[in-house]
Amino acid sequence: MTLTTVTRTQGNNQAFKEGIVKPRTFTPEFIEIPVLVDGFRRMVRGLEFDICEMAITTYLTAREHGIAFTAVPVFLVRAFHHGAILVNKNAGIKTPKDLEGKRVGVNRGYTVTTGVWARSILANEYGVDLKKITWVLSGDEHVETYVPPPNVVPIEAGKKMNDMLISGELVAAIGIETEHPDVVPLIPNALEAGLAAFKKNGHYPINHLVSIRNTTLAAHPDLAVDVFETFAESKRLYVEKLRAGTIEKPTAVDEMHRRVMEITGKDPLPYGIEPNRRMLEEIISTATAQGILTKPFTVEEMFTPSVRELTSA
Repeated sequence: MTLTTVTRTQGNNQAFKEGIVKPRTFTPEFIEIPVLVDGFRRMVRGLEFDICEMAITTYLTAREHGIAFTAVPVFLVRAFHHGAILVNKNAGIKTPKDLEGKRVGVNRGYTVTTGVWARSILANEYGVDLKKITWVLSGDEHVETYVPPPNVVPIEAGKKMNDMLISGELVAAIGIETEHPDVVPLIPNALEAGLAAFKKNGHYPINHLVSIRNTTLAAHPDLAVDVFETFAESKRLYVEKLRAGTIEKPTAVDEMHRRVMEITGKDPLPYGIEPNRRMLEEIISTATAQGILTKPFTVEEMFTPSVRELTSA
């Protein structure tokens, strides 16, 4: 059978995308979407694909709102988000606590995973009261029925978030890019700050997992295990190259994975529930605390039953 599949090419899935690793039970028809978040939206709103890489908080929100797809614990993207918060250096923001009482931009929607993790850093590492900040969104939510907390507002019509940050109308913004000299990271040396948090308490955020349409799962009971094993084998080949130092033209993401492996001595991209239980519990509790979920899931409820015991670490 041929299954439509959306996943952005990167080190850990490259062998799958190139056909070096082949699934046992299906042939992937890869749908290339230039802006991956558009694929998230199409999956959430129309269930357009059989298999789709998915932002983890978009997935949690969609599941609470009854969207008929289920994940396997394949975590394709992880990142440290200390560098995602930019400030206007003329706005008087000396410490993260200074954001309280101010207006802070968030790229796209309130449920965007980068924003969720960045706000958790502000709250958990720096004691920021997130409810004392007005969060200004540049776009809408993937899950149309989601309603954000009252301190979350849309951007004013006709305005652009980058311009508002540069002018000081917003003192800070999460998840945008600009090279304007008046805009600087709130937390300097972001990668080192992220690695320090990882060493201290294991904070290693999960951004993306893999989702499968429920009708496809029901029609093919062996599919979830095959999807897990295919991605796991592709990732194993990547980690071998990472460990051997044989990746041509390594990216910043490859370097981050190498640094994590240097700290742990282990696979920097473990798949499965158990190796990731702490971070899965943290994203559930964080999403609940930020008003994204009305009630927490259990970790097991996030994933289709046939893969809950599988690991690749």
